[in-house]
Amino acid sequence: MNSVLGRRTRILAATTATAGLLLVAGCSSDSGGGKATAKGVPLVKAGQLTTCTHLPYPPFQSEIDGKVQGFDVSLIDLVAKNLGVKQTIVDTPFENFKTGAFLNSGQCDLAAAGMTITAERKKNVDFSDPYFDATQAVLVDKKSGINSLADVKSKGKKLGAQAQTTGEDYATKQGFDPVSFESSDAVLNGLRTGQVQAVIIDYPVVQGWLKDKANSDAFKVVDNLNTGEQYGFTVKKGNTKLLAAINEAIKDAKGDGTYKKLYEQWIGPYEASAASAAPSAS
Repeated sequence: MNSVLGRRTRILAATTATAGLLLVAGCSSDSGGGKATAKGVPLVKAGQLTTCTHLPYPPFQSEIDGKVQGFDVSLIDLVAKNLGVKQTIVDTPFENFKTGAFLNSGQCDLAAAGMTITAERKKNVDFSDPYFDATQAVLVDKKSGINSLADVKSKGKKLGAQAQTTGEDYATKQGFDPVSFESSDAVLNGLRTGQVQAVIIDYPVVQGWLKDKANSDAFKVVDNLNTGEQYGFTVKKGNTKLLAAINEAIKDAKGDGTYKKLYEQWIGPYEASAASAAPSAS
């Protein structure tokens, strides 16, 4: 039922020219008192900005042609570039983002994982300014006879969600006992194989899935739930210098058109209400 991918920690950084997983955005760093820094920002490793994520979660981060790419990756590349260092990605279990474990242990400088800002999570980590407005989508098998989230319950169908996410939390609060999957890929596979007949997950992820004709032929969105969610990047509590650098990069990207360009590249057509627009018929 659950995928075990991501249960292990693996550093996605190139050790050979062919690996291609090192995200380069400059190469200089400062150092002071034996502690690595870049332009006054403390780093866990000299010369690099180490980002914890959980793969795959397209279009925010996933491995494409041997390289980790996506909307989150591109935005953090801007932070790394401003600091004059390279970004390195570390794949970790999503549940650790709630506790800030890998930030506290010094394994990563920040976490970027399409993570919703919540009061509960703020107890353990510091969030950046919001960089993305998100909604939850209900995706179903076209043959299921389901036309809404309410139908899932009334017709006794199985609902799936990614473990430790706000989608899973929302389903539970609505009285469901969702089948938990380790990754977004596992969620989609659960729908494909009939383990579940409907899934609830972030709408941008569903948008990405439905770009594939095989998926759009088999599945459809029946509900788009505006839960008021916003994504943020996280740092270890008290890491004000890195937080300021992240917020500055987000602000600059929105101001100079870079954010719009990256949004259109990874998410889709950009407009003020793009993230909360009603799904198109499929």
